[in-house]
Amino acid sequence: MSNVPELFGSNVFNENVMKERLPKAVYKALKKTIQSGNALDLSLAESVAVAMKDWAIQKGVTHYTHWFQPLTGVTAEKHDSFIEPTEGGNVIMEFSGRNLIQGEPDASSFPSGGLRSTFEARGYTAWDPTSYAFIKDNTLCIPTAFCSYGGEVLDKKIPLLRSMEAINKQALRILRLFGNTEATHINTTVGPEQEYFLVDAEMFKQRKDLRFTGRTLFGAMPPKGQEMEDHYFGAIRPRVMNFMQDLDEELWKLGILAKTRHNEVAPAQHELATIYSTTNNATDNNQLVMEIMKKVASKHGLTCLLHEKPFDGVNGSGKHNNWSMATDLGENLLEPGKTPNENMQFITFLTAIIKAVDEYQDLMRISVASAGNDHRLGANEAPPAIVSIFVGDELEAVLKSLAENTAYEKTGDDYLDSGVRSLPKLPKDTTDRNRTSPFAFTGNKFEFRMLGSGFSLACPNIILNAIVADSLNQFADELEAVPAAEFDKALQKLLKNQLQAHKRIIFNGNNYAPEWVDEAASRGLLNLKSTPEALPHYMDEKNVDMFTRQGIYSRKEMQARMESIIEEYYKVIHIEALTMLDMAKTEIMPAVLTYSKEIADTLLAKKQIGGISTGAEEKLLTEIAANNDLFSLYITELQDLLNKADMDSSEERSIYYHDVILPKMEELRAAADRLEVLCAAKYWPFPTYSQLLFY
Repeated sequence: MSNVPELFGSNVFNENVMKERLPKAVYKALKKTIQSGNALDLSLAESVAVAMKDWAIQKGVTHYTHWFQPLTGVTAEKHDSFIEPTEGGNVIMEFSGRNLIQGEPDASSFPSGGLRSTFEARGYTAWDPTSYAFIKDNTLCIPTAFCSYGGEVLDKKIPLLRSMEAINKQALRILRLFGNTEATHINTTVGPEQEYFLVDAEMFKQRKDLRFTGRTLFGAMPPKGQEMEDHYFGAIRPRVMNFMQDLDEELWKLGILAKTRHNEVAPAQHELATIYSTTNNATDNNQLVMEIMKKVASKHGLTCLLHEKPFDGVNGSGKHNNWSMATDLGENLLEPGKTPNENMQFITFLTAIIKAVDEYQDLMRISVASAGNDHRLGANEAPPAIVSIFVGDELEAVLKSLAENTAYEKTGDDYLDSGVRSLPKLPKDTTDRNRTSPFAFTGNKFEFRMLGSGFSLACPNIILNAIVADSLNQFADELEAVPAAEFDKALQKLLKNQLQAHKRIIFNGNNYAPEWVDEAASRGLLNLKSTPEALPHYMDEKNVDMFTRQGIYSRKEMQARMESIIEEYYKVIHIEALTMLDMAKTEIMPAVLTYSKEIADTLLAKKQIGGISTGAEEKLLTEIAANNDLFSLYITELQDLLNKADMDSSEERSIYYHDVILPKMEELRAAADRLEVLCAAKYWPFPTYSQLLFY
């Protein structure tokens, strides 16, 4: 491995490179522009573009691209070369400030939710100077925002930047009330934990379901799954370790703070965690992490699966979104300190978050809604679809004392005693980790655990930033209206009222327990089990008011996003259903019939010889035939149901696919999985779970 400090960020046009290559006045002006959030002057852009081009060319780069994040959930790029023609048939390498600031890709084929017509094809990309440019695949990648010809937002970066500015504005108002006049900017920060599966690439190629949908649509459980829990944190296999080492190097070159790697619970499942960065950078970086994982895996003869539920019967993959808030001076606003009951600034921010999550449970659930994640949420591997907050016993006691206006009495010890004299006493965190909670406070941050593995970080954090900004906005409006001498009294009253109003969202128990469903219902909490059930809430008037009030989305943009998610939902299931039918008709059915013929031939031969028992063959053939008849019936029924899936509205179609198509797909799968167990291994047409997960 190369020298890590030298390797780190070597392919990034970061602050050190800018400081070295830009004229001092240009560097200072650019840094001030980035910090202030003002538009970039074209004269500055010219100097930056020349320095960026020269740096990239010295590293062998010939092309540049405006790298953006459309509503597909993945990234997009259109490459242009630096070459410009000159007289005599020669070329020079050119890259102007205008090239840097703006590009014009075709927007007609990207999802828009109806924001623009196909004939209005032009789209615009605009450089985001708060994200560093980088080199990937010998191409200079310039992180950009993406909007339509009419100015409507077509990407995930612009709303994310808007949400970060909203929470910055409102959080600064709260800090000023507590006497902090030095902080000038507040960022939300995210440290994602990325789960994924690795399978052999040759086996992957043999399965149409994995190739077309990212998950296995058929597959009987192997004799061993994850029951022994021996894979979790276990010794990493050499082939996987080689992949992880190469992955770290590639990520470090891009300045991505890959920190932790380990085996996860399910066989063939692993995790990569990165260190915190601002939400915008963390989102960009995580998109790169997912892309580079797949590229590096292929170099090792592996395929990286980022679907939320690639295998039935074992844990799916999530992406834990560790979210916090920090000032430009480095103060973590969610750090409770040693005496959280006396840290009223922390309690104020904590209460605002509690209020936000309670009032916008629906948006929190919608932010992680997808056809894939619906398979995962609620299983004993991920939080349920019911949104709640875990704060831990100590913080709950602090909040309760405020809500009830009683004295706070600290309970328990500050240290964990192992009972072994040679081991030191370990300091306790203010809170502990509840692995079943959707939104858990874990010391100095909140861990939002409902995200699916393949999700962009953008949407959950847009919503989280927006709803917390709105709560802080309301707090600041109320507290700024009182005289300074009455601030403490007004703050106590505000916190008491809000904690009493929103205490229902706090739950420190086992979210997997069946009793929690009934208790949550009695508290009035939402239980939106599926995407079609959750999505209509997006356009509830309270949500439209909040987003427009905070300047994140217009009503039109919200409607477009909802339409885009609905379309994606039923299209995903439609592709899965077609893939199932293809595999069933062209692979499984022929394999079963071939094996049945072999048994029938054996049965016939035994009968011709006479005197030999044929009971085993007759029993097996009868069982296979019965299951195969059922399998054939389900194929026909699924095809007929798909032919009827032509509703006028997207909402109706999504409900139909959830209520009608998915159950029939499950029946078809169950029949196929029974046949897999009955069929001889040499006839089964594609790799089984045993091979995918353990070989």
